[in-house]
Amino acid sequence: MKTELYEPGESKTKSSNPVRAGMIATVSAVLCATTLFAIPTANAAVPAFPNNLVVFPDRDFVTIEGFQDRVGETATVEVTRSGVGVVGSARGVVQAGDVAFEINHPGGYCWGAGTGLNVTPDIQPGDIVSIKFGTAAGGETRVQDTYVTAGSVLSGNSVIVRGHVGSGVNRDQMEQRIIEPALKDTAVARRDVRAIPGPQTPAPKGGYTSALEFDVDGPNTFTATYIFDDPAAAELAANAAGARAMAWEEADESGNRQGLTIAEFGEPGGPGMGGCPNGPLQSGPAGPTNISAAKVDGALKVSWTPAQAIPGTPAIEGYRVSAVARSIVAHEQVESGMRISNPKATGTTIKGLIEGEDYDVYVVSVSSNGETHPAAHAVPQTDDTAPSVTASPNGGTFPTPQELTLDAREPNIDIYYTLDGSDPLQSGGGTSDTAVRYTGPISITQTGTVKFVAIDSSGNVSPTGSVDFRITNDPVPTAPAFTGAPTAGRGTASLTWAAVDPGAGPAITGYTVQAYTADGVAFGASKTVAGDVTTLVYDGLSGDTVYRFTVRASNTNGAGPESALSDPVTVQGAVVAVAGSDQTIPRRPTATNITLDGTGSTGAGATYLWEQVLTGPSDPDKVTLNAATSLKPTFSLPVYKHPMTNNPLTFRLTVTVGPDVRTDEVKVIPVPDKVTIDQAQWKVGDMRISGTSTVSGGTVTIRVDGPSGRVLGTVAVTAAAAPATGGVYFLRLRNGAAGTANPGSVWIESTVGGTAGPVTVINK
Repeated sequence: MKTELYEPGESKTKSSNPVRAGMIATVSAVLCATTLFAIPTANAAVPAFPNNLVVFPDRDFVTIEGFQDRVGETATVEVTRSGVGVVGSARGVVQAGDVAFEINHPGGYCWGAGTGLNVTPDIQPGDIVSIKFGTAAGGETRVQDTYVTAGSVLSGNSVIVRGHVGSGVNRDQMEQRIIEPALKDTAVARRDVRAIPGPQTPAPKGGYTSALEFDVDGPNTFTATYIFDDPAAAELAANAAGARAMAWEEADESGNRQGLTIAEFGEPGGPGMGGCPNGPLQSGPAGPTNISAAKVDGALKVSWTPAQAIPGTPAIEGYRVSAVARSIVAHEQVESGMRISNPKATGTTIKGLIEGEDYDVYVVSVSSNGETHPAAHAVPQTDDTAPSVTASPNGGTFPTPQELTLDAREPNIDIYYTLDGSDPLQSGGGTSDTAVRYTGPISITQTGTVKFVAIDSSGNVSPTGSVDFRITNDPVPTAPAFTGAPTAGRGTASLTWAAVDPGAGPAITGYTVQAYTADGVAFGASKTVAGDVTTLVYDGLSGDTVYRFTVRASNTNGAGPESALSDPVTVQGAVVAVAGSDQTIPRRPTATNITLDGTGSTGAGATYLWEQVLTGPSDPDKVTLNAATSLKPTFSLPVYKHPMTNNPLTFRLTVTVGPDVRTDEVKVIPVPDKVTIDQAQWKVGDMRISGTSTVSGGTVTIRVDGPSGRVLGTVAVTAAAAPATGGVYFLRLRNGAAGTANPGSVWIESTVGGTAGPVTVINK
């Protein structure tokens, strides 16, 4: 069963049963609306059910649902803003259950957890919230541009909620809600009321009608109107806090809302629990780093690395630098300083200081949000050590222009260079007229000599360096790119790359592939293929070892640059265990026979043993393997019964040849039906429970006192009447079987794996 989080502790399930033609579907014994217009073409970036990213922008809160095939793995969640970059991130471990983990909500992770970006992002419409596992993308949600703009307005029995809806929002995929638990004690009989696009329509359970209209108050507006049967219920709804505007990017065939945004009127942003980092406007700017202060001729020369504003926070506008005398006279200390309005400044000189006085130096960044606190501190030092400079590449002959990098390997060093072979320093001191201050890699486009020198903040000067370049301007090919991950063989790896366009240069004469071990060391000699061949089976590799590869193209002028490293691959050894591909198996009303496949494993002289990887001796998901010592054992995926779960079943294949043993694992992932409880009513002598399943032919068990509690009864799931699909069930208990009191809440489980509950039983 899929539950979709709408508020901490509140879940809802979906059903495709139509209640209002083409508009409303009943869900989980509460009113839910989902449009039945044609579903747009799926965007691959939006997670597919049962996975989802639900974003609450007003609370800067994110819920990660599903991802149960990655339980125990660490995921990275990022908030990215166009033109800014990543403005918030956190890492969390996927837990078992409908909710994998949450960020910025009690019981979850803080923003910045595991990533070092210690700021709670101010999530805004248009931001992208994404999840990844290592480098593998898991999906993303674009925050929808819709929100409530004012509090609810009461007029008699009516309540009106107004809001904004951006031009990029699909209006057919919107809903407005008012949350008020006290409504459960009125004719509404539940904790919220909801409006979907369309005219006034009665709620399926009664108590009110609702409508959601657009552009009534002008372009890009929405108006939700509720008309209640009871004035007291209308007043409760009007006084409720947190009216919501909800929009989603996609809805699948079962009505699951994917890429969901829930905007909550009046909710505060910033950290949602103690210990989490401040929001972008709640702290002063980040400070500069690598602070140093040097004593020079009765002054202090202060240097730093410019500060970088945390993404989403106000820009750094400049710096304030202070020199505070250590001598205290009448409780006072002399302070001298400078204000710098250049955010890219790397230093300043403080003059007019007291001769013989010792000082402490403090540097802060300045932005519209204030100043860095605490200030960065430096103690002035006397420096007489000359810096040094290295050049990369260190000269040589090249067929194409080069990028020359100069590095002093110290902070706050000025490097000057010339391109004509002249000395960058004058004989009497100071830089020459032809010297250029180094700010980044230098483009070397022709043959010549580059000379360079470094000067530190204390005025110390490095020896003059010199590198000679010969640029022949004979173009070589650009770097190729691999077209897929390497495929492992026994002592081999099969590689494929895209052909390089020779451009204006000579034709490609061949490609050279180099293997690297996991530590980045080249393995043996490279291997070549001639002409336009773009595949290679790289042999001679060590078995059971991880390799990565590069490829470079050549022409008659020489070899071009190496490609980026390929994905890693573990080369097979003399003994190979291959447990086959993971399988996703839909549960069925009857037991399902599953075959595992280890036919890619070592053949001659090998013995095989398949075992299920269990959580313990009482693992409820344990199955019985038949022919467990063969390459293709089978097992029966049984019909579902609590406490069984729908977690992946993991099987390990062990292959033994003499003293050598190899293992591999495969997962079989059961996919349950999706079930709902649409009706749960009780009165003395009569109890009725009904709902739906996406699969007919199974059996539903109804329980009280929890998912493993007392069984009220079981009922078959029969095919739903057209045009609905899937199945329906109805259980009616009469007289003594209905009990003498309302059981409170009920849970259900289907023999096809779906579960739902708790749902409150309503007194009739």
